[in-house]
Amino acid sequence: MVATIDRYTTRISATPAALDRADPVVWDPHMRTRHVDFEVDGFTHSEGVLDERHVRDCLNEVHRLGVDPALRADVRVVREKGSSAVRSIFDIAKLSSVVSDAIEVSGAASVAREILGSEVYIHQSRLNYKPGFRGGAFYWHSDFETWHAEDGMPAPRAVSASIALTDNHHFNGPLMVMPGSHRTFLQCGGSTPERYFEESLVEEIPRVGVPSEDMITRMYDRHGIDVVTGAAGSMTVFDSNLLHASAGNISPVPRANIFVVFNSVDNRLESPFGGTAPRPEFLAAR
Repeated sequence: MVATIDRYTTRISATPAALDRADPVVWDPHMRTRHVDFEVDGFTHSEGVLDERHVRDCLNEVHRLGVDPALRADVRVVREKGSSAVRSIFDIAKLSSVVSDAIEVSGAASVAREILGSEVYIHQSRLNYKPGFRGGAFYWHSDFETWHAEDGMPAPRAVSASIALTDNHHFNGPLMVMPGSHRTFLQCGGSTPERYFEESLVEEIPRVGVPSEDMITRMYDRHGIDVVTGAAGSMTVFDSNLLHASAGNISPVPRANIFVVFNSVDNRLESPFGGTAPRPEFLAAR
C-alpha cells in the first residue's frame, strides 16, 4: 500500500507554522446546510440527549470502575498525578455496556456519519472525570495533531462527542474552545519520545504535541474563546482539529463527561506520521 502524503507535518525541528486546513469540515455537501454551526465554528451543542436514568446509570458505572480492584493497575485507568483520583478511564465503551448503550442512545454516531459523509467507527472512548477540589486541567491542543503524529490518522475526518454526566458550569472545569480554529492546523515543535503517551496522559501541560504560547495567543486574538456549559445529559460534538482546553476544577462540584471519538472508515490509521510505534489499541483502535 502506498503511504499517504503527509499534508499536516508536525513535531518538527524548524519553527512551527499555522497551515490552512487542506480538507473539508462537513464532508457530505448535502449536509452543510444542516450543520452550518459546525461548519463555521467547529462544534455544535445539544441539550437532553440522555435522560436522568441514563445519566445516573453511567455515573454509577464511573464509580464502579474507579474502585474495581481488577482495574487498579490497569493502564486504561489514568489517575491524577500524585493522587488516586481518577482522571480518565479509557476504553469505556468496551468496559461498560451501560456506557456503550448511552452512547448509542445519544445519537452521536448519527451526527458523526452526517458530518463525515461515511460510515464511522470508534477510534477512542474514555470517561473524563474532574473531582471537586482536585480535578486537573487539560492544556490547549488539537486532538488531530496527536492522532496524526502518534496514531497515523491521515486527515481530520473525525469528530469527538463529549456527553455530560454532570452539569458543566463555568466554574468546574468545562470545555473551552476557540470557534473557527478548526480551519487552521497548528504545527508543533519537537520529536515524539517512544511511549510518550505514558507521560502525556497525566501531565497538565505536555512538553510535546501542544502549540506554542505565541500561536495560542494569536489564535485567541483571531477567534476568541467560548466556554461550553450545559446540563447533565447534554452533548457537544466538535471537529478533531478544533483548538480546545479545560481548566482545573477547584470548585466543590465534580465534572464527568463521556468522550467518544468517531473516525471515518475512509480515514483509517496508517503508520504514525511522527515516526514512533503505534499507541496501544485502547488509545487508537486499528
